[in-house]
Amino acid sequence: MSTHVPVPVPSSMEAPGEAAPVEAAPVPRREPGTLALQWATVRVLLARDVVRFFRQPSRVIGALAQPILFWFVIGSGFAGSFRVEGAQGLGYQQFFFPGVVTMVVLFSAIFATITVIEDRKEGFLQAVLAGPGSRLAVVLGKALGSSTIALMQASLFLLFAPLAGVDVRAVDYPLLAAVMVLSALALTGMGMALAWWVRSSAGYHAVMSLVMLPMWVLSGAMFPVKGAGPVLSWVMLLNPMRFSVEGVRRALY
Repeated sequence: MSTHVPVPVPSSMEAPGEAAPVEAAPVPRREPGTLALQWATVRVLLARDVVRFFRQPSRVIGALAQPILFWFVIGSGFAGSFRVEGAQGLGYQQFFFPGVVTMVVLFSAIFATITVIEDRKEGFLQAVLAGPGSRLAVVLGKALGSSTIALMQASLFLLFAPLAGVDVRAVDYPLLAAVMVLSALALTGMGMALAWWVRSSAGYHAVMSLVMLPMWVLSGAMFPVKGAGPVLSWVMLLNPMRFSVEGVRRALY
């Protein structure tokens, strides 16, 4: 005696005469290009440094108060004894003002590039280097972020230019902008190179005090080249930061 076992019919089978539904092909996901990934890395690092700067009120206040106090105290102290040959009507505060502008860019670049050491200790830098962005994009993003902070601080200090006898209508703004941007990028690049090599914040400050601060003092920011001795004058003439100070001074006066 045979037993008939019914065979289940799959639900996907259609009745005769009916067409089977056509499934839509999956749309391929478009991956971002290499250039887009590099630019995204640069943009994120730049925005991160700027946002972190404004979230620290002490840095914002110190960025404006320190150069004003330095310019006022030093300028007032040397005002009575400063004389420049061929420019008898030039006061020391007028002469010193472009040097302080360069000092703002220098110190801002130093304090901004120290974040390279902090990011490396916290593991953020390693995470960024493991991402799709290249090392060039990482360096460019950090350099642009630090340079932007330095330029913002210097621009705030330049609001006091009329107090230094600067005629704002006669300022060579294209030259001033070009000198400040190039100076910020150069100083930031030097600071990043040292921060990449130094492993501690204390060591970084020591190297900066030994290298960058003497470069600023011997750039013609505090005293003219003509007043220095023979050896010191040659050192000042070969100092690359002298071009930054003289460029700002020529643009302002």
